[in-house]
Amino acid sequence: MNETPYQIPTEMRDFAEKSVEQARKAFEGFMGAAQRAAGTVEGTAESVQSNAKDLTAKAFEAAETNINAAFELARNLVQAKDLQEVMALQTEYLKSQFAAVQSQAKDLGALIQNVTTSTLKK
Repeated sequence: MNETPYQIPTEMRDFAEKSVEQARKAFEGFMGAAQRAAGTVEGTAESVQSNAKDLTAKAFEAAETNINAAFELARNLVQAKDLQEVMALQTEYLKSQFAAVQSQAKDLGALIQNVTTSTLKK
């Protein structure tokens, strides 16, 4: 019994790719606006402002990295040829995101600790 592999119609694949790209552009616009807003909200004291900028930059960097990885996964998923490839892509994404989030948490934790220590010294 020969089963034909499920094929994603070209129109659906094109629509999905365009949707992913539109979502990416919308996210980039949101990130730009959020970064500008965060820049205006930061404190006025020089050291506090510097620390807030460092924390904000690191948090945005982590968020942007994670969102870009998700968009990359989405792009790869719409181009997948079969369920086996989808599962492999998903597994690899989960492994890489787990490592990325651990690293980001470690970096943010160290930065928060440094900020707290330097703030308490003043």
